Amino acid sequence: MVGLTELWLPILLSAVVVFVASSIMHTVLKYHESDYKPLPGESDVLEAMGKRGIGRGNYFFPHPGSHAAKNSPEFIAKCEQGPVGFAFIIANGPVAMGSTLVKWFIYLTAVSFMVAYVARLALVQAPVMSLVVSTVAFLAYAGSEPITAIWMGRRGSVVLKNMIDGLVYGLLTGGVFGWLWPR
Repeated sequence: MVGLTELWLPILLSAVVVFVASSIMHTVLKYHESDYKPLPGESDVLEAMGKRGIGRGNYFFPHPGSHAAKNSPEFIAKCEQGPVGFAFIIANGPVAMGSTLVKWFIYLTAVSFMVAYVARLALVQAPVMSLVVSTVAFLAYAGSEPITAIWMGRRGSVVLKNMIDGLVYGLLTGGVFGWLWPR
């Protein structure tokens, strides 16, 4: 059986390759620019949120307050009137891309490590291993995307783009592992 220490190069290189690919997809190809829309009346909304002291966190609105209140006529009326949604508020200030990209790379490395672990346990033949690695990596990168459409209302076009990204990341990861798998 191949040891995980023998897989350090494909683990790190696949993380680097996916990091570069994702950077190209988001900064050069720019097809993700349409993923988020601005709020109508953004200045007024931001001012109102600021006055309320809305801080970092995940919000659902309208919020029923309790499980029992979800069936109350008042809550149902609020939902019918709208808007209904989720808000994910991050810390104030410009988005710190440096630390975000470091976290992204750590995540990519963790995915590649787990993919290597699964491949190490399950496989011995490089051609089949490459397909299994690609599949497992695709599931890791794209598997939760439908959940964001189901539970958070993310638009289908955004989910599809993210799943295509995940497919590319999975294929790149499988390619690197197939290329560098110890023989």
